[in-house]
Amino acid sequence: MSSININRRRFMQSTGAASIIAGAALQAPVLGKEKSQGNPENIVKRLYDTLSDIQKKVVAFNWDHMDPNRGLLRTRISNNWHITKPTVNSNFFNDEQRDMIRMIYEGLLSPDWLVKFDKQQNDDTGGFGETNNIAIFGEPGSDQFEFVMTSRHLTLRADGNTTDHVAFGGPLFYGHDPHGTFNEEPDHYGNVFWEQALAANSVYKLLDKEQRKEAEVAKTVREQAVAFRGAKGGIQGIAVKELNNDQKAGVQKTLQSLVSMFRKSDQQEALECLKKQGGLDTCHLAFYTDRDVGNDKIWDNWRLEGPAFVWHFRGAPHVHVWVNIADSSDVELNA
Repeated sequence: MSSININRRRFMQSTGAASIIAGAALQAPVLGKEKSQGNPENIVKRLYDTLSDIQKKVVAFNWDHMDPNRGLLRTRISNNWHITKPTVNSNFFNDEQRDMIRMIYEGLLSPDWLVKFDKQQNDDTGGFGETNNIAIFGEPGSDQFEFVMTSRHLTLRADGNTTDHVAFGGPLFYGHDPHGTFNEEPDHYGNVFWEQALAANSVYKLLDKEQRKEAEVAKTVREQAVAFRGAKGGIQGIAVKELNNDQKAGVQKTLQSLVSMFRKSDQQEALECLKKQGGLDTCHLAFYTDRDVGNDKIWDNWRLEGPAFVWHFRGAPHVHVWVNIADSSDVELNA
């Protein structure tokens, strides 16, 4: 039995766990726009209230805290970074706090994807909590706060929709190097996120010769380049609005595969942001041809992009995915 299951069993049997669950069920929601009870943000509030002053000095920050080397810390994104130094499984946190952090993580993900994310954590970091770090910005329960979790190949956020205009509370990152070899084989065996690339490539197969020429891009853009282009144009690939109904349905299926990893409220928020921009018809789909692992024309690197929507999938040499979504292109990115 894994240490996670042991910790959760011990936690659920403890008085502390009972108080958390009871509190989430009985008290009025502590959130601004997020109304469901027992959600991750309620657990963030409970976690924050258990932190000692010493702990808060390390992991709790003002809303607009500026790091001298990393800029606005709350909105930063990277593929392998540590927002604070203490790891979840370290002695910095007590058992109750560690289990609350685990509950927040689980609550941010779709139940169907939880096992896959746990596999990613096991493969890339030695297991959940081993290298994960957290930070809390603002005061949970107020009109503006955010929880951020980082580790190799993972950045997740919980903000209860208190961050205006952006989905997920800000940019996200996920990735996987399942065998620790850095360079994956063409079939990406064991990569929990590769199914998303297969969904996108199924759209490519529906394109005719001229459409494929329009969709193909010779050089992969820098993966961190996920700031919004807005109305100024210059977005690469084929315009979704130019596709026929079957092809558009394929793009819609790909989009659903992307957002389905996360809890329902975050899925809805991301789709609402896209809708405010004009929906998928404002997006372009690009397939990058320069880093085709195995030369099989199953494109490893691809990108779905709109004026304030970026989902950049880099599958070569292993999977890195950068996500940045808002309802306005005026939102700036700190990468």
